[in-house]
Amino acid sequence: MAAGYSSAAVSMGHLALKRAIRHAEANDLVSRNVATLADTPKGQHGRPSKSLTLDQAIAVITAARTLPVMELRPGLKDVRRPAALMHAYIVLSLLCGLRTEEARALRWAHVDLDGDPEARPPVPPHVAVWRSVRVHGETKTERSRRTLALPAAAVHALRTWSGSQADERLAAGDDWQDTGLVFTTHRGAALDAGNVRKMFKRVCTEAGIGDSWTPRELRTSFVSLMSHQGVSIEEIARLVGHASTRTTEIVYRRELRPVITTGAEIMDQLFTGT
Repeated sequence: MAAGYSSAAVSMGHLALKRAIRHAEANDLVSRNVATLADTPKGQHGRPSKSLTLDQAIAVITAARTLPVMELRPGLKDVRRPAALMHAYIVLSLLCGLRTEEARALRWAHVDLDGDPEARPPVPPHVAVWRSVRVHGETKTERSRRTLALPAAAVHALRTWSGSQADERLAAGDDWQDTGLVFTTHRGAALDAGNVRKMFKRVCTEAGIGDSWTPRELRTSFVSLMSHQGVSIEEIARLVGHASTRTTEIVYRRELRPVITTGAEIMDQLFTGT
């Protein structure tokens, strides 16, 4: 594995091996867990993540608004899907900072596109990020469960996609799988990660930024755009569902604005001319 995978992947593989042999050891199938005696080898350098600039992000959203995408079916004819599918997926992921596994597991029952303006205080349109495609449907950490207000662009994109999905449901008839998921195949089943990646690459190519981007970099871009607008790292950590700001700093170090200017900007306003 070390010859072809990243260090993180090699570590996960070694851990899986140790757990498997520990299980065998507990059932008296082996006398000792030899995997614990070996150091985890260093793997290959992974491709560093990157983030979209504001202009690139706008270009991607613009391209996604009108570009139909293809749902790839190995051994079968590919299916042409409405542009609204990836437009909604990209807008939601980029403007709210969802993980890819959170977006693919999102259900309509956890999306409120109207809110409650009569409530006190008013409740804005929002999305409850409570599930992911991980084992048992759990989010990555307990702190990852969060309810986020939806920007107007995300509300509009989701409404449009809801109408397109309803049309696909009618076209599928009895073949439709009523999963309740927001992002689905043309038959209502969950989208797999591979299809999402291929659809996203096609949108990026159409936007003129190349096909080297991955859907997870929409979340990275969210962090970058928030940071460059002066949002504190504490607030960014809350928005992306990190257990602490340390996680945000370690994982998104390159995307955080290196110079903290808030203090200087405020003091300049207070003491102008002194």
